Amino acid sequence: MFTGIVQGTAEIVAIEEAEAFRTHVVALPEALRRGLELGASVAHNGVCLTVTAIDGERVSFDLMRETLAVTNLGALEVGDRVNIERAARFGDEIGGHAMSGHVMAMAELVELDETPNNRRLWFQVPQALVRFLFDKGYVGVDGISLTIGEVRHVAGQGPRFCVNLIPETLARTTLVDRVPGDRVNIEVDPQTQAIVETVERVLAARGV
Repeated sequence: MFTGIVQGTAEIVAIEEAEAFRTHVVALPEALRRGLELGASVAHNGVCLTVTAIDGERVSFDLMRETLAVTNLGALEVGDRVNIERAARFGDEIGGHAMSGHVMAMAELVELDETPNNRRLWFQVPQALVRFLFDKGYVGVDGISLTIGEVRHVAGQGPRFCVNLIPETLARTTLVDRVPGDRVNIEVDPQTQAIVETVERVLAARGV
């Protein structure tokens, strides 16, 4: 389990390609490596990956076909940076919201509004996800727990939502570098998903 509180970013320093498979190596700062072992779970842009090798600061992770297809990790190159969060432990403070590290889809950044101390980002999402998104609800964007500012349905363009970022979020994550056209990983709030799908099943069973 993860909390959506990104602990820092890490640079991809090597990529090994195979058929429908990729191993990428990141340079993890010492603070993020402390106590790290083979088999541990680490979220990269919100995607739960398993540690497969540790060589000093260089830590390796394998990406399967589904991960490459559904998330933005397959488009990364050497020199790019990813948001990093170690798996939560019992007793840790949950500062964001519970996240599984299982990305559901990608969303495109379509609009960026800048003010002196804030940044508002608008993302266009697949139609299938919009039923899980609500004003002031939670959403995971590239592994970051964020509060939805507003959900809109734009005629001819599809649904979109916005998030408002404070300077601390911009300083700690890769969202500071995002520009329109970039694609981010989306994980909807698992509790919201469970409630919506349960209500839908009950209503369908009643023929409503």
